[in-house]
Amino acid sequence: MIREKSLVAYKGHPALVSAVDDKIHIELAGSQTLKVREKDVELIHNGPVGTGVEELAALASSLQGDPRGAWELLEAESGVTLKEAAELIYGEYSPQSAWAAYGVLREGLYFSGTVTGLRARSREDLARDEEKRAEKEKEGAERDAFLKRAKEGKPDPGDSRFLQDVEALSRGRSEKSRTLRDMGKSETPQEAHRLLLRLGLWSPYVNPHPSRFGVDLSPASQRTGPPPEEARRDLTGLASYAIDNEWSNDPDDALSVEVLPGTGGELLYVHVADPAAALFPGSPADREARDRGATLYLPEGSLRMLAEEDLAFYALGLAEVSPALTFKLTLAQDGSIAETDIFPSLVRVTRLSYGQSDALLEAGNHDALKALEALALRNLRRRIEAGAAVIELPEAHISVSLPDETEGKVGISPIDPSRSADMVRECMLLAGEAAARWAIRKRLPFPFVSQETGDMPRDPLPGMAGSYQLRRCMRPRLLSAKPGIHGGLALESYTQVTSPLRRYTDLLAHEQIRSFLAGRETLSEDEILLRLAAGEAASQAVHHAERASRSHWTAVYLADKKGSSWDAVILETKGGRAVAAIPALGIETQISSPGNSKPNDTVRVVLSSVDIPLGEFVFAYNGP
Repeated sequence: MIREKSLVAYKGHPALVSAVDDKIHIELAGSQTLKVREKDVELIHNGPVGTGVEELAALASSLQGDPRGAWELLEAESGVTLKEAAELIYGEYSPQSAWAAYGVLREGLYFSGTVTGLRARSREDLARDEEKRAEKEKEGAERDAFLKRAKEGKPDPGDSRFLQDVEALSRGRSEKSRTLRDMGKSETPQEAHRLLLRLGLWSPYVNPHPSRFGVDLSPASQRTGPPPEEARRDLTGLASYAIDNEWSNDPDDALSVEVLPGTGGELLYVHVADPAAALFPGSPADREARDRGATLYLPEGSLRMLAEEDLAFYALGLAEVSPALTFKLTLAQDGSIAETDIFPSLVRVTRLSYGQSDALLEAGNHDALKALEALALRNLRRRIEAGAAVIELPEAHISVSLPDETEGKVGISPIDPSRSADMVRECMLLAGEAAARWAIRKRLPFPFVSQETGDMPRDPLPGMAGSYQLRRCMRPRLLSAKPGIHGGLALESYTQVTSPLRRYTDLLAHEQIRSFLAGRETLSEDEILLRLAAGEAASQAVHHAERASRSHWTAVYLADKKGSSWDAVILETKGGRAVAAIPALGIETQISSPGNSKPNDTVRVVLSSVDIPLGEFVFAYNGP
């Protein structure tokens, strides 16, 4: 019977009864008082209890008993009370021994049942649980030893099993890590990466960022196959050039030009890879491309949006004759687009790097390239007069030789300005503008690209500082099934159609063009929007993974170069700090105390620290 000064259990915690009326008044640890129903508590000892709750619990935990001996005596018994169990285990029945016996009951190893009817567990159940407990205690002891070694930075070869949760967190496959928590460290991917580096489980050549952003790192598996047989316009007699970086191996666009005699106008042909000839909306390859969003380009290698095996069928210039979707633009004398025709074709493509094309332009005796550059310059002037923002900031190419994730070699080389790169860019912009206008004229639901600009400076600075000013005014691009002004390019309507092997939005545009040309049912605006949203979400993950990976490999490259100095160009000054570009590395960084330097001044900066897990590198001003 519960009475004043009895010991009871309330939700597994000891409590003293202070009064009994229509409710049970109890006192818990910390002087907390409650009124509860009788069914909410279990009677442990009738009392009177002469100590407080905290003292009683401490005394109970210090008692030395023999629960296994009691179990052996009671194994054949059908049931005993808590009082009898306490006397057998601890040799006495007191509030302290009763509470300790209650703890043995709750532990569930030797006994089961209730305080009024304890039963000894079967020998088989006890043996099984004792084995489990021994294993758990052994694992706990091994884990404690590992944590000690980890904190000292002296891991054993077998410690990798304790770091699996750390690796999962660093790769973005988990949001928590018991190991980091037990070590008193924050549970972040960066802290996990730092620990793996410090313990030597990872080398600096492990790049966790693509996985961290949820990018699919398996090769594309849904095959498109070769293009079907169909009527294609034979343009193999035209000189066609696929011009790209020397490290590019998936050319998806090429250029041809014809001068219209007597008119001063020109025909610009932009030939584009044609996977949409065999790839249809909703097909397995289309869905896989949408889920990927874009080809993932990393310094250590690429993962394509479309199956690698299909590259030979569609990349331009890999075979003697390539199938293409050709955008034929009739250009007026001022460089504007007068007419647009789109059709499937066959082309014979010569591949050139930007450097090779520049050399031919410098020589001045290549008529086709000269004509392409001339029309590109006219288009650039047209856009600048309409208010286009021309942004030219330094870039660099990062190369990584990676036999495995334990060793490698990282190189960074600046990308020099290229006449041919500018020429190709303007031709691609012309193709995008022409495709958008064509779709509008055909009233074809289409993936359009637009961009708003912020408050543009009335008189932007020259050079890199001016480009930095303009870039800060740019807003993110917008994808829509309705056309809109692209402020940054100064185009009334625009889309992207020249990289269907690399970008899903371009592939979607090709699918819609192909369906229209074949007289098939085209996608509605709502269907376009749904596909755009899914493809762009995946593409953004790819973009973030690429950017974080570049920072990672730059940090790896700089890790052994602390104290080295570099030329930097001041982009902006504010107070005692400045933003500076380091052309040799293709990066921007903040520096403090840039002296009296002004925007566009060249200064020297020194590398003061590198943090690979954060992908950060800190430079300090080192004089003019």
